[in-house]
Amino acid sequence: KAQRLLAHRRPQKSFFETLIRSLIILCVAIAVVLSSISVCDGRWLFARGQLFGLWHFCTVSNGSVLKCVTDLSLAKVEGLSVGVIPIRSMVSFAVVVAIFGLELLMVSQVCEDANARRKWSMGSVLILGSFLLSATGVLSFSILVKDHLTFTGFTLTYWCEFIAAFLFFLNGISGLHINSLTHPRN
Repeated sequence: KAQRLLAHRRPQKSFFETLIRSLIILCVAIAVVLSSISVCDGRWLFARGQLFGLWHFCTVSNGSVLKCVTDLSLAKVEGLSVGVIPIRSMVSFAVVVAIFGLELLMVSQVCEDANARRKWSMGSVLILGSFLLSATGVLSFSILVKDHLTFTGFTLTYWCEFIAAFLFFLNGISGLHINSLTHPRN
């Protein structure tokens, strides 16, 4: 009986593996928060007294008061009012997919069952999917307002989304890599 119990017992994870997996989960959680803030605020570019965003277009008057409208056609940027619709959808969906990926990563660590490795892999793939959606949204927005771009014109919320996309990529790749290192295929 003792031999059967030992045969069914899973090998213990090393401290280093647990630490790396915990750091990946922490970084994905930070990326989800950054991306959520960026999408909710949505004001990504300030140029020539105008604030371009996913949800609003704002102008700065002489009294430094923002006048914001939701009609993005007033920005007089060709294709902005139609172009931000898929961009909003992509970056919003990236947050949702990342939340599901984060959940799978956490569940795989809490529930040490036979499917834990598969849950971790699927969570990492979902995080990579979030990277693709987020990076496509960031790049599409930059292309859409290319005539107004300045390096210093990007707002903090734009950089939050940019960093979130970068973290999604790093953590998705790291998650798949740590899984392949610790559970080599036969």
